[in-house]
Parts: sequence; structure tokens; C-alpha cells
Amino acid sequence: MDTAFFITAFVTMFVVIDPIGLAPLFVALTQGMTDEARRRIAWRATAIGILILLAFAAFGEALLAFIGISMPAFRVAGGILLFLTALDMLFERRTKRREDKQDEDREDPSVFPLAIPLIAGPGAIASVILLMGQRPGWEGAALVLGATAIVMIIVVAFFLASGVIERALGKTGVTVVTRLLGMLLAALSVQFVLDGLSAFGFGPGTG
Repeated sequence: MDTAFFITAFVTMFVVIDPIGLAPLFVALTQGMTDEARRRIAWRATAIGILILLAFAAFGEALLAFIGISMPAFRVAGGILLFLTALDMLFERRTKRREDKQDEDREDPSVFPLAIPLIAGPGAIASVILLMGQRPGWEGAALVLGATAIVMIIVVAFFLASGVIERALGKTGVTVVTRLLGMLLAALSVQFVLDGLSAFGFGPGTG
């Protein structure tokens, strides 16, 4: 097993989906609901998010080929998208946008906005396609899907324990963690861009 690639896939998906940042939003979206209702919403939202990411993992590259977009070109575009996401995390714009979605669906937020776009958003979709393209074949797919599955388990765990985590970290703790994850995502996004450019012959190969 390519341990280095598995770690890269896990870190990328963890940072993009950001289970820690989702926890306080889950609390706000399910405010006043019973524990049983919160559990149902947590599992439903995560399951829908998994299905969406699986669909793009399986057919995303074929869709790109169908519309004439090469994988290196998508890698550069995806890297830029992830870098913009990292900037949003660093300057708290991402959290603000997520909080603005809280009032859009008070009845059942599992599909929108939890599953889409908070869990399976543009960044997560781009990441899963990029990672699948980096390691073609069954082994690469197993590593990417395995890493994504672990991240989704963490998402559910954070959802179910969101109230405790929010109280433990506090607003300052959540902000610090989000900033650190943003820095890490910025570095990973630059690596994606370098990989895509190297495929076009710009600069040395970066793996």
C-alpha cells in the first residue's frame, strides 16, 4: 500500500470537508431538535454526501474526458479552487458563508445545506476527482475511497458529539483549528497545481 498517497488523500479530504468546522454549524442547524432527530439527520446527511462523492469518484474523470477536459488541466483548475477555499478558511469567509446557510432549511437540513454543499461541496468533489486521477487503477481507487470513508466516519462522530466538541474548543479553538487547516490546504493546493503544470512540461516532475 502506498502509505504516503493514502495520508495525502486523507489529509486533503479531511481539510476540504472540515469536520471540525461543520460541528458547530450542525448544532445550529439542528437547534431545538431531539437527540434522536439529530442522529437521523447526521447519518442521512453523511450517507448522501458519501453517495455524491462516490459518483464523482467513479464517473468524474470519464465526464471530464467526454467534455474534452484533460486531467492535468483539471488538476490545475482544482488546485486553484482549493487554494481559494484555503484563503476563505484563513480569513474566515468560508465560515461566514456556511453560517449564512443556517436559516435556509430549518425543517430537515440533511440534504441541503449539510450534504450539499457543506459535506460534498465543490472543493470535496474536485479533490476526489483529482486524487482518483493521481493514482489510476484499483489500488489508487481503494486508497482514495478508504481515506474518504474514514473522513466520513469522523464527520458522523463530530456531528454526534458536536455539542460537546463546541463547548470544549470554544469559538477561539474552532477558529485556530480552521486557520491551521487552511494553511495546510493552501500547501496541498499548490502541489496540485505544480503536478498539473509538470504534466504540460512546465518545471520538473513533482510526483
